[in-house]
Amino acid sequence: MSAIARYLKQQGVEIHGYDKVRSPICIELEHEGMMIHYEDDYSKIPIEFIHAPDTHICIWTPALPKDFGEILFFKSHNITLYKRAEVLGMISRNTFTIAIAGTHGKTTTTTLVTKALSIFNINFTAFLGGISTDFGSNYISIKNKKEWMQKPIMVVEADEFDHSFLHLHPNIAIVTSTDADHLDIYGAKEGFRKGFEEFVQCIEPQGVLIQKYGLDLPFASHIQSKTYGNHPEADYQYSNPHYEENHFSFGWHSKTMQLQVTSGVGGEHNAENATAVLGVIDTLKLDIPTAAKAIADFHGVKRRFEKLFETPTHIVIDDYAHHPTELQAIINAVKKTYPKHQVTGIFQPHLYTRTRDFLDGFVSSLNMLDECWLMDIYPAREKPIEGITSNAIAAKLTNCRGVFSATEIYQKIKNNPPSLLLIMGAGDIDRITQPVKEIYEELFASA
Repeated sequence: MSAIARYLKQQGVEIHGYDKVRSPICIELEHEGMMIHYEDDYSKIPIEFIHAPDTHICIWTPALPKDFGEILFFKSHNITLYKRAEVLGMISRNTFTIAIAGTHGKTTTTTLVTKALSIFNINFTAFLGGISTDFGSNYISIKNKKEWMQKPIMVVEADEFDHSFLHLHPNIAIVTSTDADHLDIYGAKEGFRKGFEEFVQCIEPQGVLIQKYGLDLPFASHIQSKTYGNHPEADYQYSNPHYEENHFSFGWHSKTMQLQVTSGVGGEHNAENATAVLGVIDTLKLDIPTAAKAIADFHGVKRRFEKLFETPTHIVIDDYAHHPTELQAIINAVKKTYPKHQVTGIFQPHLYTRTRDFLDGFVSSLNMLDECWLMDIYPAREKPIEGITSNAIAAKLTNCRGVFSATEIYQKIKNNPPSLLLIMGAGDIDRITQPVKEIYEELFASA
């Protein structure tokens, strides 16, 4: 939502908005001249919306509950309402669109495409699902360079929630994974898979699908399909991902080229993401070795394997992982990066429905930790479901020390700080990251 707000502000639009919490990004938007309030209170809405509805629109996210008061107010006054995804579709209508979809990895991959394009002297706009460490924003607009395509280039994260990505019509689409999620929307894993099949049908004629090898998404005859992965039959392959002298590298191969790539972020899942990105660069007919330099200088995305604190003896890492497969990937990556450390994880489940639908998967992934601390479920837009609590996960874990509040977590760290602490989740768990970082700095900054 904030990326769209930034785009529209750049076009000269006056922005008013609501958010549940005055987060750091909201504070940034305020400093950029946007007016934001934090109560569901229609009296905060400018009166111009009512008296001049033809010059005002409301853009909303389906992450809001259905009974959200301000949305009901807009509807009662016949104010035009657009979903976030609809607006992205409008913006992309006259662009050459590169869209990145998938249950996992889409934010990092979208940001990595943006980083790779930025090394070339070309114009483009990017809408990211997270804050890029390199750019310090989730909206990137590079102008006054040269046009590479006949249309302006737009890079966009294609979100599957609420079928949002079906509003896009990509020229190039990456699909990273189709592991079931959002079953409150799609009903079953078959319905979720069908959503991605419909997304692929949105690709423009003569467009290109770059899908992870083995997904086997059906595609229309008017587009070209390429595959990527650690498989000898993939069009774009990676091999031998490994850490060497404090950096991560892997081999990259296409039908016509092979090179060794150093990545600024580690983990085999990031070798896979980068392999897809170089496939986009190849499709655009840009120079692949030049793009590989950008990958080596990539510093990731906030809350994606983000190191908050590191000394020789103590490390704190923060990650947005909130699906069992994502938890497994980040825990594996952390263990391979720091094999000498015991890994203590703090996890906040996100949504009652997701916890219910993937309870056994969460248990399997979290049991990979040496020690697990849980926080209560972050409900977002949902009402509680009987029997679905963090205690239900804790009861099945072999390594869980309990369900704790933020205050209790701070005290546990002060009393016995883990040597490697991994913070995971997509709710408001990010609010504990700065206090945790400050505790470690106070304890070990001089180490």
